[in-house]
Amino acid sequence: MPELPEMENYRRLLTPRMVGKRITRVTVTREKSVNVDAAAFVDRVAGRTVTDITRRAKHLLFHLDGDQALLLHLMLGGVLFWGTEQEKPERTVQVELQLGEASLHFIGLRLGYLHLYPTAEVDDVLAKLGPEPMSPSFGEADFRLALGRRRGYLKPVLVDQGVLSGIGNCYSDEICFDAGILPQTKLENLQEADWSRLYRSMRSTLAEAIAHGGYMDLPLFKGDALTGGFDARCRVYDREGEPCVRCGALIQRVDFASKKSYSCPGCQR
Repeated sequence: MPELPEMENYRRLLTPRMVGKRITRVTVTREKSVNVDAAAFVDRVAGRTVTDITRRAKHLLFHLDGDQALLLHLMLGGVLFWGTEQEKPERTVQVELQLGEASLHFIGLRLGYLHLYPTAEVDDVLAKLGPEPMSPSFGEADFRLALGRRRGYLKPVLVDQGVLSGIGNCYSDEICFDAGILPQTKLENLQEADWSRLYRSMRSTLAEAIAHGGYMDLPLFKGDALTGGFDARCRVYDREGEPCVRCGALIQRVDFASKKSYSCPGCQR
């Protein structure tokens, strides 16, 4: 499932391609992917100009003139592709927004969605999300406060979108590895130094992942050499049985609290 770095990468790459341009055609092939009648969705979106693209947690917001916004959550299996009909991959497209000669194709929206809201309602829709972990105003003390009042294992709290927004399975494991702490550690067992390491690891891991385009395997457009670049840089996620880059011990997968988790038993405590 795309997480904060993947959606931030999409935002950065799509902004110069879409902002200021008019949506000339809208196609909906799966009505369940939108939140209003397909014909009404097409009527209300076609002809609008994209005024901005922002991100909140794992969501993208396509702001349209006329005080409307499209809220995207790709969920499991969803990806985006920008390009012409001839360039797009042989995948089923649930929604297509055409802007001149190129289109944004929403692919794999079986669990994901593209919902249309009046701009004034967006904050209410996203009100239950926790703070943004990369926000300049979200300091170490805020991090400790957000997680420290919870109980249980570290990983399930890191991926709880009501505690922190945007972190999922991949980056929670990578953050824990960078900090040298096992994901199945009980929060009440963390020491003061552990909290500091976790906060620094969260910021540095997410920043690195954003800089290298996240781990999505499908390029956003033809010639895109950035998207997916972090996949090869993952140290533990989906690396079961491979030697640890830090100590050489074999990476293990451990399932707990209904979560799969990858870690190194040699250098994570």
